[in-house]
Amino acid sequence: MSNAILPAILIVLGGICLAIQAPVNAALARQLQSPILAAAISFGIGFVMLGALSFSLGHGRGLVRALGAEWWMWLGGLLGAFYVWAVVFSLPRLGTLTALCALALGQILSALVLDRIGAFGLPIREISLPRVIAALMVGGGLILSRF
Repeated sequence: MSNAILPAILIVLGGICLAIQAPVNAALARQLQSPILAAAISFGIGFVMLGALSFSLGHGRGLVRALGAEWWMWLGGLLGAFYVWAVVFSLPRLGTLTALCALALGQILSALVLDRIGAFGLPIREISLPRVIAALMVGGGLILSRF
């Protein structure tokens, strides 16, 4: 198996999880009448599950190392919280397909920039015509998803 096949499969499965998570969290927000509380509950459950898994695998000592992390490394939780809230808020207004197309477009546009500057220690990858066309195609998909 190629080194890229398993990660690609995992990312596709992660995308499936995001697509399912979005309407589930939106339903919770309707039930609670609060997108923010729904996002908090979603994060809380994720925190408990990942914490339990981390400790069961013997990774608990990493908490001490986390205290020495650079300040910007803690932003992932903040960014994730905004993402979950934004999806919970937007999904009922846009529909699942349009909301996830907009999400994908945002990810692709930022990925082009992050790759180009080699952000956060990642290897630098040039902005190429095929990559720009891919972003434009997703943008076109976003537009088409509204019809």
